[in-house]
Amino acid sequence: MSGFKLIRYKVYNNERLTNEDALFLFESNDILQIGELAAYKNFQVNGDNVYYIVNIHINYSNICENKCTFCAFYKKITDEDAYTMCVKEILDFIRAHSETNNFKEVHIVGGLHPSLPYDYYPYMLSAIKKSFPHLHIQAFTAVEIEYFSRLSGLAIKEVLTDLRNHGLGSLPGGGAEIFNPHIRKKICPQKISSEKWLEIHKTAHLLGIPSNASMLYGVKESYMDRIMHMELLRDAQDDTGGFKSFIPFAFQPKNTAVKNSGKTSGYDDLRVIAVARLYLDNFKHIKTFFVNLGINLAQVSLSFGADDLDGTLIEEKISHAAGSETKKGLSVQNLKKIIEETGKIPVERDTIYNVMFN
Repeated sequence: MSGFKLIRYKVYNNERLTNEDALFLFESNDILQIGELAAYKNFQVNGDNVYYIVNIHINYSNICENKCTFCAFYKKITDEDAYTMCVKEILDFIRAHSETNNFKEVHIVGGLHPSLPYDYYPYMLSAIKKSFPHLHIQAFTAVEIEYFSRLSGLAIKEVLTDLRNHGLGSLPGGGAEIFNPHIRKKICPQKISSEKWLEIHKTAHLLGIPSNASMLYGVKESYMDRIMHMELLRDAQDDTGGFKSFIPFAFQPKNTAVKNSGKTSGYDDLRVIAVARLYLDNFKHIKTFFVNLGINLAQVSLSFGADDLDGTLIEEKISHAAGSETKKGLSVQNLKKIIEETGKIPVERDTIYNVMFN
C-alpha cells in the first residue's frame, strides 16, 4: 500500500501522517483528492461549522528596528509616514468602533519600537482592560515578547507573567514565518530563531496563556521546509496543547524588498491548507486568512480543510501594506453570508473557541 491509498487508510483510521506522506501530498497534482481527504478530516473534527470572531485589529506602531525584507509595514522612526499610537489613541480607536460592533477580542501587534519604554506595554493592556473589561486581549507576537525581555531585563517567563497580570489573554501566531534558518537569514535576519519562537509559546502555554501558530509560505521555501515547520509545531502541540489554531499566511510581495517573488497560486494556497489539516492532527482549527487569499478563494478553502474565517478585523494594516486588495475588515453580516454561501454553518466564537450565543 502506498501513495493516496496509504494516506487515505491513515486518515480514515486516525493514524498520524509521516513527513513522507506530507511530501507526497505536496508533490501531487491531484488537488481534488487532497481536498476530499482534508474535507473528510475536517468534518470529523468540526462538522459543518465554520467559526468567526467579532474582533478589532490594532497595529500600535509601524516603527520597527528589525527591517525584515518581506515586510512592507515597517518604517524607520524618521520616515514621514511612521506613526505610534499613544494609549489614549488606542482607547479612542476601540471606543469609536465599539459603538457599532459588539467586539469580543482586540488583536494587538506592532513593530519593535526603539524608543518606547517597556512600561508602555503593560500600561496599554491594563488601560484597555479597565475601559473594556469584557474584551479578550490577544497581543504581541513572540518577536515582541523577546524584545520586551531585552528592553526590561526580565526573563521571558517574567515578561509573560507581568503582561498576563495586566490583562493579556493570549498570543497571536505571528513572527513564526518559516522556521528554516537559511531562509530566515535571508528574509528576517534580525528576527528571533525558530527555537526561541517555540520556547516563548511553550512558556506561555505553561503559564496558562494560549496562542495561535502560523507559517509564512511563498518565500521560495521547499516543500520539506513547510513540512519541517509544521512538524515542529505538531511536536510543540504534543508537549503543551496550548495552540488554539494554525494560520498559513500566503506571502504578499508588493512593496517588500524580496526580489523575484510573485504571489502564491490559488492551487498552492488550497494545498497548504489541506495538507495542514491532514498533517496537524493535534490542531482542531485551521484558519483561512481572507485578507491574503481574497474572499472567493477563502470560501473555496472551507471545502479544503479550513474551518475558521478569522474575524471582522476592522482595520488590518500589515498585509494591506504589502498589497492585499481585500477590504480591511468585514461586517458580521458579510462574514455570515460568506460562510452560508458555501453550505456551511457560521458559528460565532470567542478567542479560545467558546461558542457565543447571542
